[in-house]
Amino acid sequence: MQPFRKKIYAAAGYNTIFFGPGRKEFNPSKPMPGFESYLKEAAEGVMNQVKEVNFDEGIIGSFMAAGFLKQANLPGFLPFMVPNLLGKPCTGVEGACGTGGRAIGIAMRSILSGISQTAFVCGFEVQNSVKSVYGSDLLAGAAYYNKERKAGHAYFFPGIFSDRAGAYYNSYGKDLTRKAMATWYQQAIQNARKNVKAQEYQNTTKELLALALEAPNPEIFLPHLTLLDCSKISDGASALLILSEEGLQACGINKENAVEIIGLGEAEGDITMAPELMTELATTKIAVAKALALAQVSIKEIGWLEIHDCFSITALMAIEALNLAERGKAANYILDGHTGSEGTLPINLSGGLIGFGHPTGATGVRQMVDLTKQLTGKAENQVHSSKPYGMMISMGGNDKTVTCLIVKRAE
Repeated sequence: MQPFRKKIYAAAGYNTIFFGPGRKEFNPSKPMPGFESYLKEAAEGVMNQVKEVNFDEGIIGSFMAAGFLKQANLPGFLPFMVPNLLGKPCTGVEGACGTGGRAIGIAMRSILSGISQTAFVCGFEVQNSVKSVYGSDLLAGAAYYNKERKAGHAYFFPGIFSDRAGAYYNSYGKDLTRKAMATWYQQAIQNARKNVKAQEYQNTTKELLALALEAPNPEIFLPHLTLLDCSKISDGASALLILSEEGLQACGINKENAVEIIGLGEAEGDITMAPELMTELATTKIAVAKALALAQVSIKEIGWLEIHDCFSITALMAIEALNLAERGKAANYILDGHTGSEGTLPINLSGGLIGFGHPTGATGVRQMVDLTKQLTGKAENQVHSSKPYGMMISMGGNDKTVTCLIVKRAE
């Protein structure tokens, strides 16, 4: 694969608080912030980091705004967010939980084509507008609704990954896997406690590991997962800029405040087909291989990693899709400390989806915002690495819509 025909950058990232159960201020009996407030805050957070608001186009991503909010035609909100975008091309993107990654990928295409020099990208979701059981029905649209929903669990997507977890237990052993999943939860919360905007920032539970080791109970929830194995329902927005070198100059952004995107891997699975192997993220594996090949780097050169841990079992399967561990050995990789902040490859220093939160349309953009912070030395949970590259994986649905991006410090 050939490298990009010109340099492309990400900069000026901003995350709102990821809001929902776990935040002390969350109270479903009281009015909650509207989606417009998240959009405005994210946009202003980006604009406040540039000398000149000089954007050529806007891209907005949301998975189920038409369901959760009864709101479609989302591109029309971009000039509301960024007045500079009035009269300019604006695009809406949807790719289930991988929406944010797809929005970045589409912005990159526009910059690489030369049509635009600066693209404003925002991803958001507001999911606490309905009760969780109704929200599960809306989120089921990330799978093949007509085929799978009727036979699925009431909490549909947790049910899908509970089945994956059960298959993994049967193939590789339950006890060690459950211990690694509990360790992953503990790591996610500990990292989130260092991020003031994380949904689990205020989590003060002392015995995180013991709590997460409690056995799944199908009478209460699911046969193979507990609630702590799942990312929470979240509201929030993330935004950033994707730019060419000319775009950096036009906005007055110094390269020391930007990262260069050097790898892009995109892959789509057939949503009508069940996974060939329940214990493997096959589409993720393809996207990762593409990104590494385009960037011409090895996974051993990645120093920071943001993965899509919508469920703790997904983290284990992602580690194996990355070839960081052999099949069935991801539990050992986690328990040996490789993924921690002092490990060989720190993963989800932000807290990830389980710790930071998961407003579905925002997550992929949030991952890039946090990678940019790590590589420019501005992260809340800053970890320095001798390795030069960062990677993120944005996954939609049951490993169907996947975007992998690789970045390095801008030079």
